[in-house]
Amino acid sequence: MAKLKGSLKIKLALGLVGKIQYNKVKKASKNCKKSAEKTLRGILEYAKDSEWGKSHNYAEILKAKNADELFALWQKNVPPTDYEDLRPMIERHKNGEENILFPGKPMMYATTSGTTKEPKWIPITNEYYSNCYSKMTKLWLHSFQMHRPKVFENKCTSIVGKAIEGNAPDGTVYGSVSGVTRRDCPEFIKGLYAENNEVFAIKDYKARYYTIMRTGIEQDVHLLVTANPSTIVEMQNNVNEFFDSYVTDIENGTLNKDLNIEPEIRAVIEATYKPNPARAAELRALKEKYPVILPKHYWPNIQVLTTWKCGNTHVYMDKFKDSFPEHMNHQEFGYFASECRAGLVLNGQDDTVLFPHMHYFEFISADDLDNPNPKFLQLHELEKGKRYSIFVTTYAGLYRYNMNDLVEVTGFFGKIPTIQFIQKINGIISMTGEKLHEKQFIEAVKETQKDTGIEVRFFVGFADIENSVYKFYYEFADNDKPLAELQKQADDFTKIVDKKLKEINCEYEVKRDSLRLKDPISYVMQKESFETYKARCIDQGSRDGQFKLNLLMQDEKRHAMFKDLIKK
Repeated sequence: MAKLKGSLKIKLALGLVGKIQYNKVKKASKNCKKSAEKTLRGILEYAKDSEWGKSHNYAEILKAKNADELFALWQKNVPPTDYEDLRPMIERHKNGEENILFPGKPMMYATTSGTTKEPKWIPITNEYYSNCYSKMTKLWLHSFQMHRPKVFENKCTSIVGKAIEGNAPDGTVYGSVSGVTRRDCPEFIKGLYAENNEVFAIKDYKARYYTIMRTGIEQDVHLLVTANPSTIVEMQNNVNEFFDSYVTDIENGTLNKDLNIEPEIRAVIEATYKPNPARAAELRALKEKYPVILPKHYWPNIQVLTTWKCGNTHVYMDKFKDSFPEHMNHQEFGYFASECRAGLVLNGQDDTVLFPHMHYFEFISADDLDNPNPKFLQLHELEKGKRYSIFVTTYAGLYRYNMNDLVEVTGFFGKIPTIQFIQKINGIISMTGEKLHEKQFIEAVKETQKDTGIEVRFFVGFADIENSVYKFYYEFADNDKPLAELQKQADDFTKIVDKKLKEINCEYEVKRDSLRLKDPISYVMQKESFETYKARCIDQGSRDGQFKLNLLMQDEKRHAMFKDLIKK
C-alpha cells in the first residue's frame, strides 16, 4: 500500500510539472516560425552586451521589424561556426574571463572526450540549464507515463555520467550535465532511482557496471534509461559473467570485496544494502530454469527502455533484440548531444520533436552540402522525407553551431518538424567522389549477412586515402574456425559487400569500375573486438556513456587501434 501511494504521488507530481512543459511545446507547435523568432530575439537580447554579441552586432539585429528581416540580418552578421571557431573564446572563459560569449561565466562545462582530438568544453550557463535541462527532464519523465502509465510503479535504472569530474583553470567545474540534472532533481524524482548517485563516481569501468547491475537486478525495474545501446550489451554481459557473485551479494547485503571501488564511495553504497535472501532465491531459480539469464527474466515487468535507436545503433541493438519482454516499449532516446538537447520524443516511438521555444535552429539541405554558399533554411521551411544538416543557437554561447549531423524529417508535431538522426556528416567518405555513406555500408553488410547466412558479430570499415582503397574488418560469430578458412570467408563476404555497395551507390560503382577505387581489402578480427576497443577508449579518457563509433571512418588513429585487433 505504501509503495502504491508513493507511486501515485510521483505520477501526480510528474503529471503536474510535465503537463506544464508539454503545453508549452503545444503552444510553440501552432506557429514554429513565430516561436523561432521569439527564441532568437531572446538569445540576442541575452548576449548583446557580451564581447561576441557586440562584435556581431546583436543590438542592431534586434532592430529587425519582422521575422524574415531578423533571420536575414542574423545570417548576414553571424557566420556559421564549429567548436574550433569558438575554442579561443571558451578558453578565455575557462581562464576566468567574463562576458565573452555570454554574460558572466558558465555554471559548468560539459566535456566530450575522444581519442583523436582535444576535448570539447561545452559551456553550460545558468540560463540554459534552468530553461532547458531542468524543464526537459520533467517533461521527458512525464512523456514515459503518457504512453506507459505503469512505468513509475517501481524503480528506474538510469545510467548517467559523473556529475563533477574536475575543474577548469578558474575553478569552474566540468562533468556530465545528465549527472548534474539527476543529482539536482526534485526529491520525488530521486525516489525513482534504483541506484545511488555515488555509483557513477566509481572510476573503474567494470566495477561501476557491476555495482549498477548488482543494485539493479535486486529491484523490479520498470524503466531503463541509457543513451548508448552498447551500454545495454555491457550490462547484459556483466550479469551473465558475475551472476553468482550478484546473488551472493544480494543474499548477504554486501558488495563484492574484490571490486576496485574507492573506499569512501564503497562505504556510502554499502550502507544502502540489506540482506535479501528472498530475492537471492528467486534469482537462483532463474539460473536453474534458463541457460542464459536475460533482462526479461530478472525484469519481467519492465515497461520502457530508452536508448539511441537511430543511425548505426542497430548494430548494438541486434545483440539484445530478444532480451526484453515483448510488452516493453523500446523508445528512441532523442536527439541529444553535449552541445544541445534539441527536443524530446513525445510519441513513445522514434521521432524527436524539436523545441523552437528553447533553441534556435537552422538547416542546410543534404543536396546543398557541397555548395560553398549553401542556402540556410528555417525550421518552418523543412519538408517531410528530406534530409538536412542541423545548426543550433543556444543560451550557452553556441551560435549557428554546426552539429555535423545529418537528420531526416519524419513528420510534424503540429507545425514543428520531427526528426531522426541519420549519421554524422563525417560518416560520408569521398576519396574519389564516391560519397559513400556509413548507412550504405551498414546496409550492404546486413544484406550480405541475409544472402549468405553468415553472422557478423561486429564490423567496421576504413578508407585508406593514400591508396584509394576501403578496408573492411569483420568479427564473425563462428570465429573459432582456422584462420585461413576465416580469411577466405572474409574475402568472399567482402566481394558481395562490394557488389551491394555498387547497387546502392552509383558513384561508388563508377569509381570502382573505373579502378579509381581499388578492390576492398578484408581482415578478420579477434573475439570481442568491439568490447576490447571500447574498453581501450575508456581507458584513454572516453566516457562510457558518450562512447560512439562510426562504422565507416578515415581516422588513422582509430584505424591503428583496429589493426591491433586483427586475428593472428
